Amino acid sequence: MGGVWAPKVSAGPHKKRECIPLAIILRDRLKYALTNKECMQICMERCVKVDGKVRTDHNFPAGFMDVIELEKSGDLFRLLFDIKGRFVLHRVSKEEGSYKLCKVVKTLTTNNKIPVAVTHDGRTIRYPDPDVKANDTIKVDIATGKMSDIIKFDLGAMVFITKGHNAGRVGQLMHIEKHEGSFAIATIKDSKGHTFCTRLVNVFAIGSGNQPQVTLPKGRGVRKSIIQERQEAVARGDIEM
Repeated sequence: MGGVWAPKVSAGPHKKRECIPLAIILRDRLKYALTNKECMQICMERCVKVDGKVRTDHNFPAGFMDVIELEKSGDLFRLLFDIKGRFVLHRVSKEEGSYKLCKVVKTLTTNNKIPVAVTHDGRTIRYPDPDVKANDTIKVDIATGKMSDIIKFDLGAMVFITKGHNAGRVGQLMHIEKHEGSFAIATIKDSKGHTFCTRLVNVFAIGSGNQPQVTLPKGRGVRKSIIQERQEAVARGDIEM
């Protein structure tokens, strides 16, 4: 990104440090616009949908698991992380773009005795399934906003790391250490057998066993060492030995 000024995200469903504005997606990632003004015009022409709703704010925050649709060009993307922890637009089918996974941040009962589940993207889902607990993941139908399935946050679940040094890695939840007055630590093992630890709040369940509910971006969440990366680059002919 050239220049001094970067677009600042508007207030919205995601935290500022966990999202990117639509202007960056349209201009720097998809190259559909050259300037911020063009991003503004694309949004004001109601071309961009985030989670099935038209968004006319070019700085609207798009975060992890959001489905971004551009009807005129027939594009449908899910916002995920690559193995280096950077946001990546992962192209999905129409069928897969009809739902998203939401992590349950907390469950509570309102003043009117209505049970509610609050998700990572700011949704409050009323009368959720009684089995839903904090840290579980729910499958939300984008058209109706209703939950259709639960992915329990249990040992053996397939998880995606959304924050921290290991952001973008995918693996199986092996162990949870609880520390009173401090952070709970989760131990995860990826498909190549590497184990690593991270805080429990950084972990997002995406499936059970080896069956993710969403398709994964290139690399499938397995981080390579810098030696492996160099060997692959040499094999491709990108660098000379």
